[in-house]
Amino acid sequence: MPARLRIPHKQAACGACENRAMNYQKIFVPVAGIAAVALAYRQYGWPGVAAVATGLVMWLLLHLTRMMTVLKRAANRPIGYVGSAVMLNAKLKPGLNLMHVIAMTRALGQRQSEKDAQPEVFRWTDGTDSHVTCTFVGGKLAQHALFRPLDGAAPPAP
Repeated sequence: MPARLRIPHKQAACGACENRAMNYQKIFVPVAGIAAVALAYRQYGWPGVAAVATGLVMWLLLHLTRMMTVLKRAANRPIGYVGSAVMLNAKLKPGLNLMHVIAMTRALGQRQSEKDAQPEVFRWTDGTDSHVTCTFVGGKLAQHALFRPLDGAAPPAP
């Protein structure tokens, strides 16, 4: 009889496609910002540049504020702890980025892989020793698996 029950989640059909999209996003967002500023200058002059630059800075500050809030909440919890590993497993889906997973768990994951190695593997454990192991490739969730210990004892009588 196995000591643990493993419930893997299927990997995305095209994990490499998601990583290519993420690489294009790293290039597309700055190019789109520069193009928006250039278009604003051409159409409206310096007041247009000021308006677009203000919008871009606001967008950047919203992302920075969200990241700081998520990390501040995670700093107040033990590393690798989650309230319910089963509920976390139900909420996870391939393609989520690491920041969204940290926001869901409100805790940093316990690193299972070497530092700065791809893929990155993190684990979150709950109070019943069930844990979810997540594999991130390029910052995106590629796969996850739930491990639950098998209880050999019968539940206590009321």
